Amino acid sequence: QVQLVESGGGLVQAGGSLRLSCAASGRRISMNAMGWFRQAPGKEREFVARISWDSSSTYYAESVKGRFTISRDNAKNTVYLQMNSLKPEDMAVYYCAAARRGYGSRLTTEYDYWGQGTQVTVSS
Repeated sequence: QVQLVESGGGLVQAGGSLRLSCAASGRRISMNAMGWFRQAPGKEREFVARISWDSSSTYYAESVKGRFTISRDNAKNTVYLQMNSLKPEDMAVYYCAAARRGYGSRLTTEYDYWGQGTQVTVSS
């Protein structure tokens, strides 16, 4: 079993930055692709970014491309999401997830383990 705990969320003004962290415990996630998803009130959970097990491949939703950066430190069993130039439409609960394979996708069904989420609030 893998436990994932997100942190780093909070309140930020539009145009500001936040860095989310996702710490894994229970076992190492170095062979798993990792993803970030988000869910705004009344909306479905949507894909934000994913990174392969070895960081050789990253992929972003069009809405965050150029503003968000996903990275990982396998030695620390941690994944990060750097969010710059935040917009009010980025406001949501952000979740990290561990995929069952080394190369993930944008589909929630490809991810076996999920964190509890961290709230990101962007004021205009």
